[in-house]
Amino acid sequence: MIDELRNLIEKYSNEVKFMDIRFENTIYTEFTVENGKVEGVESNEEVGIGVRVLINGWGFASTNDLSKLEDTIKMAIKLAKVSNAEVPLYVGNPVEGKAIIKQKKDFLDVDLEEKTKLGLEVEKMIRRDKIKTSRFSYSDFVTRKIYLNSEGSVIETVVPRIYFSLSAVARSADIMQTYWKSFGGTVGWELVESVDFNYWANFISSKALSLLSARSPPSGEMPIIMDPELAGVFIHEALGHAVEADSVRQGESILSGMIGKKIGSEELTVIDDPTLPGKFGSYVYDDEGLPGKRVEIIKDGVLLNYLNDRETSKALNLVPNGHGRAQSYAHVPLVRMSNTYIAPGEWTLEEMFEEVKFGVYMIGDKGGQVDIANGSFMFGAKEGYIIKEGEIKEQVRDVGISGNILDTLKEIKAVGRDLKIEFPGFCGKGQWVPVDDGGPHVLVKAIVGGRE
Repeated sequence: MIDELRNLIEKYSNEVKFMDIRFENTIYTEFTVENGKVEGVESNEEVGIGVRVLINGWGFASTNDLSKLEDTIKMAIKLAKVSNAEVPLYVGNPVEGKAIIKQKKDFLDVDLEEKTKLGLEVEKMIRRDKIKTSRFSYSDFVTRKIYLNSEGSVIETVVPRIYFSLSAVARSADIMQTYWKSFGGTVGWELVESVDFNYWANFISSKALSLLSARSPPSGEMPIIMDPELAGVFIHEALGHAVEADSVRQGESILSGMIGKKIGSEELTVIDDPTLPGKFGSYVYDDEGLPGKRVEIIKDGVLLNYLNDRETSKALNLVPNGHGRAQSYAHVPLVRMSNTYIAPGEWTLEEMFEEVKFGVYMIGDKGGQVDIANGSFMFGAKEGYIIKEGEIKEQVRDVGISGNILDTLKEIKAVGRDLKIEFPGFCGKGQWVPVDDGGPHVLVKAIVGGRE
């Protein structure tokens, strides 16, 4: 396959300024168990090739029919010729590499029957009176990629990923509450074997049920302690998308032109690192054939860098850091995050609570909205607890945090020591890519309100 792709690139190299080809072969399994029923079972293999060409602008074409590879190249060239856009592009030296992430126990060796049997057992553990929906979702996929370009790069990678979650929906009269827990990584079946499913099934069910009788949250500006999950989602959504260099270049980010400026508290350091072993957003090479690099986005409150790809690094005169990612061979690479987190500080959780006379301890992520152009954001937490005189009091439900990202980053008062990066998910930006995020506990002043 590599020789065939190399020969085709050489054949058309005189017609293009730049060309790259991505071959992908993905073997995957997915299913859901809901209220005792196994649904959406799929176990399949997908193969395809994407071709990107630069002439008068970009041209892109893809196919899942390998016999049409040369036709796909011709189509990409045709589209690149009729395009009309100035495209700066970092080329650099050719990259040659091979990276195979190995599983301790290969999930491809585990029968589908065994996987669905586990799902049925776990879903049954979640059930309780007043739990109206109990669900276990599972997916695994191993992707082999071959990347070549017209500059001589040849890269082969094999990356496994596994993801599963437990969720419970409790209902009493017209009140409904949801709680869930997700697991994932660039690992194998060993992750499944490491999880205490009985503990987590009891945990999420108990939380969903307790939220039925929780009180409404207070409202107004006040101190908030975010747990590692909410801190990770906060920094991913409110900051991470704003430092993706394509948004910066297009003037769509509130952080455009802010490199070297202090945008947050001195307590705050933020990192995106695709090289972390085993995390869900990890990779060795991005989908443009560049090594994924650890990026210190913010250090001691100062914005140091943007996440970038070949095009935006050249356009913004940045050192390339390998964050061009695509959902599949059929998608063009975009600037994306990987594993994004707040670096640990010096505070203990007890010291943070001692700082709060009246506030809210917010736990978990329940989704939200961000406008990276003006910096406004709103997130919901899975649950919250009133803090009075440094002590945890009543549980609250449907609690949310809102504000402006630049204002809120400066209001960070304390960052904990207890770093956790174990909150996997799929980030959407016209395409879905696997990511992870996290942080320690964080004390910040922001606006609290209800999200019923």
